[in-house]
Amino acid sequence: MTQTALIRPAWTPATIALMVIGFMVFWPLGLAMLAYIIWGDRLDAFKADVNRATDEFTCAFRKKSGQGFAAGSGNVAFDEWRDSELSRLDEERKRLDEMRKEFDQHMRDLRMARDREEFEQFMAKRQEGQTKKKGGSVPEIDG
Repeated sequence: MTQTALIRPAWTPATIALMVIGFMVFWPLGLAMLAYIIWGDRLDAFKADVNRATDEFTCAFRKKSGQGFAAGSGNVAFDEWRDSELSRLDEERKRLDEMRKEFDQHMRDLRMARDREEFEQFMAKRQEGQTKKKGGSVPEIDG
């Protein structure tokens, strides 16, 4: 989702206007728009979670039913090939899901490191400012 879209999950004039109009026309529409503004950026993750859960459910159902949703083709060689390809694709999907999880963790670690670095820079500047204030007001004693 691009950040230049007119209607996006953010407090933009367009989304605020739609929310107000929604409340004036029918209050659940305004409430829905408010929810989209507040939690809309989480919709992609929610959609991915729902898709993953649905995939896991259908895989479990296929394994229990033995042949999946489609009946056998009548050709034993084709059915074996199809089952082996479906198994291979399922393993590939699991591998890709694991790689995505690792990448998400890597991105969280990078964000945390960047935030920590910015905080440390802020604290160093703040400490430097406080030492300058203290250093200027404390008289030096010549010995």
